[in-house]
Amino acid sequence: MFIDQAIIEVRAGKGGNGMISFLREKYVPKGGPSGGNGGRGGSIYFVASKDLNTLLPFRHGKAFIAPNGENGSTKNKYGKNADDLYIKVPIGTLIYEEKDHLLIADLAKEGQEVCVAKGGRGGRGNAAFKSATLRVPHIAENGLDGEKKRLVLELKLLADVGLVGLPNAGKSTFLSTISNAKPAIANYPFTTKSPVLGLVKYYDDSFIIADLPGLIEGASLGKGLGFIFLRHVERCRIILHLVDISSEHPYEDYLKINDELKQYGHNLLKKKQFIVLTKSDELIDKDKVQAFKKHFKGKIYLISSLTKEGVNELIKDIALALKEIPDIDLSKNEAPIYKIYNAYLDQKEDLQVIKVKDGLFRLEGQKVISVYRRSNLSTDEGVLRLINYLDSLNVDAYLKEKGAKDGDTVLLEDFSFEYFE
Repeated sequence: MFIDQAIIEVRAGKGGNGMISFLREKYVPKGGPSGGNGGRGGSIYFVASKDLNTLLPFRHGKAFIAPNGENGSTKNKYGKNADDLYIKVPIGTLIYEEKDHLLIADLAKEGQEVCVAKGGRGGRGNAAFKSATLRVPHIAENGLDGEKKRLVLELKLLADVGLVGLPNAGKSTFLSTISNAKPAIANYPFTTKSPVLGLVKYYDDSFIIADLPGLIEGASLGKGLGFIFLRHVERCRIILHLVDISSEHPYEDYLKINDELKQYGHNLLKKKQFIVLTKSDELIDKDKVQAFKKHFKGKIYLISSLTKEGVNELIKDIALALKEIPDIDLSKNEAPIYKIYNAYLDQKEDLQVIKVKDGLFRLEGQKVISVYRRSNLSTDEGVLRLINYLDSLNVDAYLKEKGAKDGDTVLLEDFSFEYFE
């Protein structure tokens, strides 16, 4: 079974918590704070691999979860960093964030990898908070959660040449004649149910050619089998448009397919296109070839996959043309948008105070939430440190500006406190 789209969930590992500990040994008086830092959570990477040629392993919407980092320990022992999770995907896989359909990566080469979810940072233990003014800190940080995302995987086959045409135009027979591929061949429409790749060798040159399921009129609107496979043509450098010359109206057949390519978009009609008339061995009326050619100025190929008529000339011209056409880089058309972090921005600008309803307010902002999640609130010092941080942001002034009154509740994720002027 060929699967070329899948939706999955990835969850990077949580960072380990820092430890609150004090060294107490017989011969070590005044040992002091000795809580170690937590380890980093595991990140998730996707790696392009030739071992896969379909997204079938991802078809059931699986969740991929990286391990958590270990907690810090006593005697300044750091928690172990978690192992990163590496997931193999087929070469030619594009990775999008589902929410905004933002392109993260185009894995077009063997071994190419990308981090899709970063593991959470480990929290600091109380030994990290020791200072000249704080000799006995009862403070430690929690590890941060790893990134969680829903991703869309889309496979666009890496083929130099893509075969397009109506069902029974002779694409599968042609591919089996010129390559080592073994597509299904029969005298009925839609024998090709999924793309088939074949390697074609011409002296010292070689190229990959893809037999795509036959298109029908309306394919760009979702009819037939062809629409879901048109995306694979985007990567092809040359389109081989096969037309059955023995059909009743070959030129109309050609126009139907070209119109579907135009409707699909993505500059498919701007690609180099070879027009190939197939099944010359079945042709009775020789005038049909000239009638077809009169609509074109360029070269039209007439072949028979059965007798090999015209096949060698076509392969030669394809090999020569490919030397002049650069590889297709889809990432240039859908450039990733990276979030830029400026360490010098005023952290107060990140704070948002939202009035949920009368008597209830909520604090939001990436920075303030990050500090809260790292805060270990199991000790009074940990709670006091968080309150001092909020005071440094002048939260009370923002709450008063929003209309907060004495006794109103303020939420910061699952932590709450009362506002007093």
